[in-house]
Amino acid sequence: MIPFRIDFKPGAAIYQQVVYAATKAIVSGHLRPGDEFPSVRSLSKHLKINPNTAHKVITCLADVGLLEIRPGSVAIIAAPSSSTQSEKTKLLQDNFEELVVEAKRLGIELRDMQAAMEKHWHRLSLKGKGTRPLGGSNE
Repeated sequence: MIPFRIDFKPGAAIYQQVVYAATKAIVSGHLRPGDEFPSVRSLSKHLKINPNTAHKVITCLADVGLLEIRPGSVAIIAAPSSSTQSEKTKLLQDNFEELVVEAKRLGIELRDMQAAMEKHWHRLSLKGKGTRPLGGSNE
């Protein structure tokens, strides 16, 4: 069973979509520090993806510090990083720029972007306080 939901969309790399879904589950609290992350075999089987893609997902999440690989090849959700707030914010600079460029292209005002951002922030913050998901749509 995969502890996050993912609906694959054409046009984006599969591994990036899985990394995004797993990251979202971690930051929203559905996956907590110490929880075991699905194995390469489990990801591959349940999401119907190539084992090499599943391995790339786990490697990517470990590289950014969201997973910790333990002896025996077990991956667990890592404790939050002790990076400073400015270091964490700097990691998002490219994402912020892309979002602002797209908003400006669409003619969205700053106050509307802030309201939308706040809405999503609160929605993701509340998800971790309820029940944990039973799995994704591709099980």
